[in-house]
Amino acid sequence: MALRTLSGRHADPRKGRGAGVNPEGRFERVEHGAFDDGWESAAREEQRALKTVVTDERAKSIIARNDSPDIPFAQSINPYQGCEHGCIYCYARPSHAYRNLSPGIDFETRIFAKVNAPELLRKELSRPGYRCELIALGANTDPYQPAERGRRITRGILEVCAEFNQPVGIVTKNALVERDIDILAPMAAKGLAEVFVSVTTLDSGLARRMEPRCTAPSRRLQAVRALADAGIPAGVMVAPVVPFLNDHEIEAIVAAAAEHGARRCGYILMRLPYEVKTLFREWLERHYPLKAAHVMSRVHALRGGRDNDPGFGSRMRGTGEFATLLARRFDVACKKAGLNQARRGEGIQRDTSQFRVPGVAEQGQLF
Repeated sequence: MALRTLSGRHADPRKGRGAGVNPEGRFERVEHGAFDDGWESAAREEQRALKTVVTDERAKSIIARNDSPDIPFAQSINPYQGCEHGCIYCYARPSHAYRNLSPGIDFETRIFAKVNAPELLRKELSRPGYRCELIALGANTDPYQPAERGRRITRGILEVCAEFNQPVGIVTKNALVERDIDILAPMAAKGLAEVFVSVTTLDSGLARRMEPRCTAPSRRLQAVRALADAGIPAGVMVAPVVPFLNDHEIEAIVAAAAEHGARRCGYILMRLPYEVKTLFREWLERHYPLKAAHVMSRVHALRGGRDNDPGFGSRMRGTGEFATLLARRFDVACKKAGLNQARRGEGIQRDTSQFRVPGVAEQGQLF
């Protein structure tokens, strides 16, 4: 395997970035390391600012499908691969290994934009064999990350969904979603759109360290209010819940969600698959050295003695006494705040009866 020229494979904490290391992906056969050659080149490299590089690409397909029993949707679209938000806990980081890139700093700085996504979606929805089901945006990486401001790929996707009456659900950490209220509000009036805003913490200091390029927590809550005021069903995800870092905030986040107009609220326990566990451990030791052992001890208690539990169902909620207590706390908080009052499934906008292929139905009425 040829050596890559991208530098920074060593411990390299940079301001505004989540990962402090850039480890090889699990498919690599060669490991890279930095060393001091006596000319202080390594020190100079660490002082250089890391710029985000967004590469436009033309995807071959756009709708991803899954049959996971613990995921409430079968179809999803990821307009981007990689995410500049830099959330250290992001379970999507390992996907960069398939591109011969690191799940660490590369994942935050090497972004790929699927510029033909709206075009591909239009073709997919127009196929005679397409079966309409809700499409989720934000299942892997954030559809409103910084690159979206200029690329407008997510907006293009929503325009196609609105044209076809294709139901859509969105999860994001970025207030940029407010930009598309003009599309989402008319869709929501038809029962075709719902938005969840992820609020991991109300502590701005913790947020800057854990998810450095996301919209500030207070601003995310303002976005929830803007969505709700526009008639768009808005929810909040307390995700992920990290023991000893933000688990004590569950009640406060749920209450804030209700105060800002959210109808529903959910939570997901932190997952540490593949390279994410190494990245998170390094981040934890760097930012919270006195808490690191306690955090990982509780993670193991929730994950059957391991860093990660990939089992369906348990991977989202954990197992054991602490997981049970966490679920009870969350349910009590939601009940107190008046959230999640609809019966299970009612709040998810997935009315497929209105789906139509523009032009086809009208022509059919002539015969």
